[in-house]
Amino acid sequence: MERYVFFGGKGGVGKTTVSAAYAHRCATAGLETLVVSTDPAHSVGDLFDQEFGDEPRLVDGVDQLHALEIDPQAEVSDHLADVKRNLSQQVSAAMVNAVDRQIEMAHGTPGAYEAALFDRFVDVMQNSDPFDRVVFDTSPTGGTLRLLSLPDYLEGWIDRLIAKRRKSIDLFEKAAIGNQEPRRVMEGDPVLAHLQDRKEFFEAAGEMLRNEAAFFLVFNPDSLSIRETERAIDDLAEQGLEVRGLVANRLTPEPDPDEEGRGARYLRDRVETERERLETAAQVLSPPIVAEIETAVEEIRGERLARVGKALEIDTTPSA
Repeated sequence: MERYVFFGGKGGVGKTTVSAAYAHRCATAGLETLVVSTDPAHSVGDLFDQEFGDEPRLVDGVDQLHALEIDPQAEVSDHLADVKRNLSQQVSAAMVNAVDRQIEMAHGTPGAYEAALFDRFVDVMQNSDPFDRVVFDTSPTGGTLRLLSLPDYLEGWIDRLIAKRRKSIDLFEKAAIGNQEPRRVMEGDPVLAHLQDRKEFFEAAGEMLRNEAAFFLVFNPDSLSIRETERAIDDLAEQGLEVRGLVANRLTPEPDPDEEGRGARYLRDRVETERERLETAAQVLSPPIVAEIETAVEEIRGERLARVGKALEIDTTPSA
């Protein structure tokens, strides 16, 4: 199994539980493991009954398992502050206030959230040397797809910005000849250097996602969830990212054979319907179903989390 493992799916299907269960299994198998969540509700902390923050912290009672909870809003604020700082170094003092106003306006625009979160994801991946396995509990499908599509999208955008900057500098050099000596500013241009750094950052991120990451989708046995999973598989494929497997979660448990009451009949009908949907999913969706997990009455914590982990037919052995 690759070093980085992502679990995705529509909201409410149980991604956090499955992510934490797999991370728990990796840790008990002897791997130094980090589970990373971007859920503002801090569900990972609830699962382990422990508070986590922006730095990895050892999970109480589970050797070799660490958790980290990213605060998306804090990441957006930090990201924009960093952009402001970089831009203020490239423009005149008279323009700083105008630039700050433009950046503040950009705070709520589409893409600001994903760009900030993506930088933090990649930062975690690039600084994960202490860990054998990093498990990401991602945002609902739409946000995850926008997040993972950023390398391809922004690489092309930055290429165009670099080309425009080079052309601008070239025109400036040709126009700024004094005493027959051209003013050479192409080499050492800070804006060009920053754009090149960002280009290399997104190239490296794309390579890591394509070559060092495995993707799994969690779904529930209902038609809406299956259709969204199908769309997510196709969208990830367009980014060159293959979904390794599917986790069917929250299946209805079948009643005992001797139960014949109204509730038992309802459960049997529901189980039969879900079985038909799982068969449809197996036929329609290309990745294999690697786990079928029943709904639990009690909260999934401790040993129950370990049982969920054992139900996942996902390898824990590190890749070469």
